[in-house]
Amino acid sequence: MNRGNTFVMRQTIPRMVLGLLSASLLIFSRAHGQTATMQTGFDTLAKRAAEARSAGHLDEAVSLYNNALALRPDWAEGWSSLGRIEYERRNYRAAKEVFGHFLQVSPNDGNGAVQLGLCEFELRQDEKALQHLERGKRLGVSDPNLRFAAAYHEGLLLLRAGSFKAAQVSLSSLCGTGMQGAEVLENIGLAYLRISPKDSTPAGTTGPGIVQRVGHAACLAAQKQLDDAREEYRALEQEYPKYPYIHYAVGRFWADMDDVSAAVAKFHQELKNQPNDINSRLEIAAAEYKLDSVAGLPYAEEAVKMNPLVPSAHYLLGLLYLDTDNYQNAIHELETARRALPKDAKICFALGSAYARAGRKEDAARARAAFAQLNKESESYSEVRH
Repeated sequence: MNRGNTFVMRQTIPRMVLGLLSASLLIFSRAHGQTATMQTGFDTLAKRAAEARSAGHLDEAVSLYNNALALRPDWAEGWSSLGRIEYERRNYRAAKEVFGHFLQVSPNDGNGAVQLGLCEFELRQDEKALQHLERGKRLGVSDPNLRFAAAYHEGLLLLRAGSFKAAQVSLSSLCGTGMQGAEVLENIGLAYLRISPKDSTPAGTTGPGIVQRVGHAACLAAQKQLDDAREEYRALEQEYPKYPYIHYAVGRFWADMDDVSAAVAKFHQELKNQPNDINSRLEIAAAEYKLDSVAGLPYAEEAVKMNPLVPSAHYLLGLLYLDTDNYQNAIHELETARRALPKDAKICFALGSAYARAGRKEDAARARAAFAQLNKESESYSEVRH
């Protein structure tokens, strides 16, 4: 290469570098300007959306929130606000979709999980609704109104599913909120009397208001006003001694008070009214399990024979067999329960104990590993309900 060409290259290369730097700076400047413009646009839309919502201009607010979210899809507050608007307008399908986006942005937000569950409740997607309400409660719900809504709707879903004992727990938790109106008391009464919301008052019974009165008595007990609760239950039994599950409801009160003998006596009274009732038999067996498993065994065995399709009956019978050192029968019953409810951690725990006592070490290890995994996933959630 001659000196002339070398001189030209030395002059050209710096000019090329300077040109590239200038172009890069121009591109960066334009991109920065676009980003700043987008941020300004987003801020304006977000502000206008909040103002429109506060003014009650919901159609305008929905449009503005959607425009803002198109610019910032990770804006959690925007998804939450938009979802609430759609829920308030009873656009439950749209609200469900919005809260789904919200949970993609904030997957561990308990409020959002509850709101999604409430949408699914309105859409009659009961199984999904119950899962999301329970998940929201486990994650923690900061909004007091949402906490109330979660417990109430969870109770209604459990009633719909016929999970009456679980519904009793969920609905009775509302009694300390000061918001136990007539509708809440009615549903608590339905849970304790084991009446599905879709069913009318049992045929051949009398006494309008008895369901609400049972709910009121249960609420008094939940509030630890035990003397008043006892008096109300006593009056109900005197007035309506033949009403289905009235003695059962009183038995549940005594069982919660850990008075086994009083509870068992009331469940026996219920059996006089309903000789073929398996629920009272299971309650007697569960109460006796606390003190004398041998005494509880016949009632659990009868319940399983009367209805072999109730997983909780097999589970309870398995526990009683295990407690009386009948390990082979315990394993059979607990395996039956586990086949019906494979994701219930408590069943795996009991099955692990039964295998261990029967000398089946490898099976015991597998059952305990399954328990540890399920317990971690479910955070003590149990499918065993009756």
